[in-house]
Amino acid sequence: MTEAAAPARHKPMGVLSVAALGIGSMVGAGIFALLGQAALMAGRDVYLSFAIGGAIALLSGYSYARLAARFPNSDGLLDNFDRAFPSQVVTGGLTLLYLVTQIVAAAMVAKTFGAYADRLFVGDSSPPIVTNLFGSVIVILLVVINMIGTGTVGRTKELLVAVKLIILTALMVAGVPSINPAMVGNGQSVGPATLFASIGLTFFAYAGYGMMTNASGHVANPPVMIPRAIYLAIGIVIVLYIGLTIIVLGNVSDADLARYASTAVAQAARPVLGSAGFVVVSIGALFATASGIMASIFCAVEISRGLVAKGLLPSAMGKAAWRQGTSGLFWATAVILVLVNLVDLGAIAQIASATFLICYLAIFVAHWRLHAQASGSRFVIFVGAALMAAVLAAFMVHLWTARPFAIGLIVVAVLGRLGVEWLIQQRRRAS
Repeated sequence: MTEAAAPARHKPMGVLSVAALGIGSMVGAGIFALLGQAALMAGRDVYLSFAIGGAIALLSGYSYARLAARFPNSDGLLDNFDRAFPSQVVTGGLTLLYLVTQIVAAAMVAKTFGAYADRLFVGDSSPPIVTNLFGSVIVILLVVINMIGTGTVGRTKELLVAVKLIILTALMVAGVPSINPAMVGNGQSVGPATLFASIGLTFFAYAGYGMMTNASGHVANPPVMIPRAIYLAIGIVIVLYIGLTIIVLGNVSDADLARYASTAVAQAARPVLGSAGFVVVSIGALFATASGIMASIFCAVEISRGLVAKGLLPSAMGKAAWRQGTSGLFWATAVILVLVNLVDLGAIAQIASATFLICYLAIFVAHWRLHAQASGSRFVIFVGAALMAAVLAAFMVHLWTARPFAIGLIVVAVLGRLGVEWLIQQRRRAS
């Protein structure tokens, strides 16, 4: 490219820009949706669960950073799997599982949106159908926005991210003076097995860092910039999550935490900022969860397009529908609406958390297999993979005793995705 043509190029993203992208993807929906659910599992040790989950996220971020630095592109996880695994069934099956995970995550966050909207606009005693109705409406609205065009998606997402960060920061600053140390330190404590199992939920709140690797094709020096941005973003989010958790634990009683698990962050605002604070934080939760739904839908659309382009999904799934919508998006929306209306929040959160852990564990395997090209410490890869595998195992054992039907759904999700991909590949060979 000539010097005259250079100014026409987009300005490369810097470390802070990429880190902001990751923080926006991680912060908000996860903490609003999962803090209460995680507290029901880990009790007053939930802040330790977020701390350990953050440490595992840093180890996972290391593998993501090394792969993104070596193979800078916008396909992210799909490209990593494609390079690491020679079998198209494995590559397609894992990526399809991640696609389904994004769909389930959208349903979980939509359910949380409904819970906050229900308490804010209706009250504490409305039937579950009201929560489901609010969740369904926001999904339909955001899918329509997604179909209108990426420009609308970008502007809407920027607004949602800005509002949620301002409100969460204000809650943290205002909540420090009202913390009751006795409430933080003298509550119910759980054993190591249960604490480790709860990390399966808290890790989900960090899972958005994987989206940062999609920016690797837009920075000047990916091998340096992407790792710095990932570590910076995850580090900031760890501090924020632990701080918010302590604010909630120090201001909400065990009884109220159990009663308002789905809206725990807003409940913490009531003693801190009064009724007005409860309203403001609830509104912030609506913005945050709406942002999370949009991010999951947008990610699912991009993954499905990549799968169709590589022949790992039937071409009919990429067939254009209304505006920029596809047939696949309509099917995904239908699945989200079914989950929102027929499955409770806790079950959806646990299914999504388990499948996220499986997909992110596969990234460790991909990094190990691509080590000759991506480099990095094999010791760090091994430790990160071992910790994540231990969390997944503890989480599955907990589900076996608490929600055995969820185990069945997770097994169906994993084996079903591999089976679907096998059938697709068989049809391609036969044609």
